[in-house]
Amino acid sequence: MKTDARVVTKKTPEDFAKMAIAGACVAAIHAATRAAAQPGTSLLELDAISAEILREHDCRSSFLGYHGFPATICASPNEVIVHGIPSRYQLREGDIISIDAGAIYEGWHGDAAFTVAVGDVAPEVTQLLEVTERALWNGIAQARHGRRLGDVGHAVEETARPHGYGVVRDYIGHGIGRQMHEAPNVPNYGVPGKGFKLKTGMAIAIEPMFNLGTSESSVLDDGWTVITQDGKLSAHFEHTVAITPEGPKVLTLAEPRLVDELDEVGRA
Repeated sequence: MKTDARVVTKKTPEDFAKMAIAGACVAAIHAATRAAAQPGTSLLELDAISAEILREHDCRSSFLGYHGFPATICASPNEVIVHGIPSRYQLREGDIISIDAGAIYEGWHGDAAFTVAVGDVAPEVTQLLEVTERALWNGIAQARHGRRLGDVGHAVEETARPHGYGVVRDYIGHGIGRQMHEAPNVPNYGVPGKGFKLKTGMAIAIEPMFNLGTSESSVLDDGWTVITQDGKLSAHFEHTVAITPEGPKVLTLAEPRLVDELDEVGRA
């Protein structure tokens, strides 16, 4: 989605605590929609589940009404990269579905995404999802005070390189706080040691998007839905991350955790 604020803001621990409440709501949406993503479930049903969880957590959707976006979440199946509008489409065996959810708690945002297979999929599709998620965690591991965004983007891009995936460049991560999209931009590519320097108190959303084919994309006539230009599958994973003195802290988990405290099982 479009960046609508260009000021890099620093947050206090109290601000991060509110972002973590929004993040816990997002994590709950992820858990519920992941469980519901079965053959026969419609994208509108996933949207309704998400709206109910937002109400239960005393949060609002970051997406609903944002520049006119008409739904609570983004639901992006198969060749849809991002910004899919929930519809009556019913998931089928062999689909993949990306759920991107954002929540606002007392004015503070949390934003995260995941992609999951619906039933059995081909090994190459399973690998696409696993590698894209691994790229997210590799990027998060670089999100430390004094590192640069080139370090983050390079870690993401290098995870994709051995597999020949198309690394989406037209849509990228972003700063986050009182606005869903703040500066700085957080690309999924970069040169180590180059780019904006990260500092304690910042928060960024890192969100790799890898395609089985080309990195090129197109936007449908609805003005939102972004698809792969060649029609091949796309995966998308995202977390909101706080830059703290102790290291990167993931705010869009059920409980905020430092990345160094998470093992590979905890990251899955």
